Amino acid sequence: MKLIFGLFLLILVTPSIAQDMGYAYPLKYHSFYSQQQKLTMAYTYEKASKENGKTVLLLHGKNFSGTYWNQTIKLLLQNGFNVLVPDQIGFGVSDMPQRYQYSFQQLAANTKVLADSLGISKLIVLGHSMGGMLAVRFALQYAEFCSQLILENPIGLEDWKIWVPYSPIDIEYKKELSKTLASLKKYFLDNYFHGQWKNEYDSLLYYSSRNLSNKAAAWNMALTSDMIFTQPVCYEFASIKVPTVLMIGLLDRTAIGKERVDSITASRMGNYPMLGKKVSDLIPGCKLIELNGIGHIPHVEDFGGFSKKLLEVLK
Repeated sequence: MKLIFGLFLLILVTPSIAQDMGYAYPLKYHSFYSQQQKLTMAYTYEKASKENGKTVLLLHGKNFSGTYWNQTIKLLLQNGFNVLVPDQIGFGVSDMPQRYQYSFQQLAANTKVLADSLGISKLIVLGHSMGGMLAVRFALQYAEFCSQLILENPIGLEDWKIWVPYSPIDIEYKKELSKTLASLKKYFLDNYFHGQWKNEYDSLLYYSSRNLSNKAAAWNMALTSDMIFTQPVCYEFASIKVPTVLMIGLLDRTAIGKERVDSITASRMGNYPMLGKKVSDLIPGCKLIELNGIGHIPHVEDFGGFSKKLLEVLK
């Protein structure tokens, strides 16, 4: 049985299988113990052919996995950066435990253990959406390990609990199970792409929808939704000691729980043009980059514009 399982893992990490799952680079697996159970985290770790001695950690958002970083990985490798891209526990093809106390502190610790296992001593941390919240926590928790923090349209720039009533995990679980490809596309269209769908978004939607109707995935999505809602990082921005860049697509209006409040309150949430300026003033020495005509996922919606700005600020 152990031999069969080992061969199965070997098959999983081959490039052809990884590509079928949306990953442009081979997947590897890191097993570790957390909260009295053995868990396995999937990740990509690629080294540049001409290394510049720096490694970039890419942290995905809640509705995504490492698959949507494929272009960014290629760009970074071409420019001499090594790249580490984990699927966090509960996401992508990493384990989806039935019981887990999710916190940004725990996910940061899991990621640090992964980096340590690979012998990485310093990281440039780039986080998008929920990955931005995790990136902030990682930088607060392991400041000496981070040479730079780059936040791409992070959520959590405001505390939604101030306006939005709490939704229990069991309710969020039912909502996750009720999602369909059509409802997910509508959410992406309304919240991420400001009503403008392009054919190149189809693959993003496809790989983001692969776990629809999966009960284990739905349960973990509900748990992480609770983590995002109840664990704001917005009160700690002033404590960040890592050189920080904040990249904001100005058409973004993403905010958790808008559907649970009245229309006037909802219209005040997720005001990224205002939030970007406010947060950049709070983070010591923060550089703010505003991207006109772009929504929640700059590296997907306008990779050319995003990549140019990214290469300009990478240190």
